[in-house]
Amino acid sequence: HYSYNLLGYLLDKGFPTYIINPLHTNLYRKSLSLRQTKTDKVDARTIASMLMSDVNLKSYSDTSYHNEELKSLTRYRFDKVKERSALKVSISRLVCILFPELEELVPTLHMASVYTLLSEFPGASYVASAHLTKLTNLLSKASKGHYGKDTAVLFRETARSSIGSVMPAKSLELKHTIKLIQELTSEIDEIETAIKQIMDEEIQSPILTIPGISYRMGAMIIAEIGDFNRFDSADKILAYAGMSPSTYQSGQLDNCHSHMEKRGSRYLRYALYNATKYVCHWDKTFGAYLEKKCSEGKHYNVALSHAAKKLVRTIFALERSGQPYKASV
Repeated sequence: HYSYNLLGYLLDKGFPTYIINPLHTNLYRKSLSLRQTKTDKVDARTIASMLMSDVNLKSYSDTSYHNEELKSLTRYRFDKVKERSALKVSISRLVCILFPELEELVPTLHMASVYTLLSEFPGASYVASAHLTKLTNLLSKASKGHYGKDTAVLFRETARSSIGSVMPAKSLELKHTIKLIQELTSEIDEIETAIKQIMDEEIQSPILTIPGISYRMGAMIIAEIGDFNRFDSADKILAYAGMSPSTYQSGQLDNCHSHMEKRGSRYLRYALYNATKYVCHWDKTFGAYLEKKCSEGKHYNVALSHAAKKLVRTIFALERSGQPYKASV
């Protein structure tokens, strides 16, 4: 983030500006000397030497710079969702201690009606002593009429024979954790609204015409790739995402089972994999391609990586042409 203000200033002044991956400069520095030396002077000399070498650099564009806002939002959302997921694990742990039978009575613990119930009655002992009318009204309102008196009776009777522990400290933790999840959900909704606004008003990318790609994953892919003109081919985007296979060959030795590099943008890699799952579900062409790779004996994850590469090639073509996606007949 230290470079962001300087980058904006240089672009506003019209200077050709370049951004170099720190991993690239670090490896270049190590190639110049066996000594483990790192100072500001050494770094400056390394970068200058690298610029004068034959390294192929492309100037940073206004498109990439203004895309930073979308990247900030998508990464911020990613962190918030990850934080919420960790809290949901805590909910499952606490319910297992306080009211373990509840999980068998509902489709999932992470429902608005269940959260409302546990916020008011954080444990089997609280549900067991609850007034039936109050419990019924609470469940009916929280579930929008889906749960009624019969469900309330079932919950209370189950709670009365529960093996759950009576631990006020855990009950308090459960209430606070639910409150944190609800606050995070509200924040995530606000972030997603801002992302949708940018995608609709400023980006207007054809990526959203691909079946299965929503604003969430579509925005993340666009934000992480930035300016598509930086890449000469779809293969370079794959390398940028760390999805290209590693290569190791020496004499007669050759790696026949190469692994994915995973040295690029983990956010882009995450978005591409998740988007591919939905695209393969909603688009017949991609679904058939995934089945074909699985029928060749490939593991599902390997087959999915092939489908992800096909998706990258499709996205690259759409962004270059500006045309909407058309499924193959």
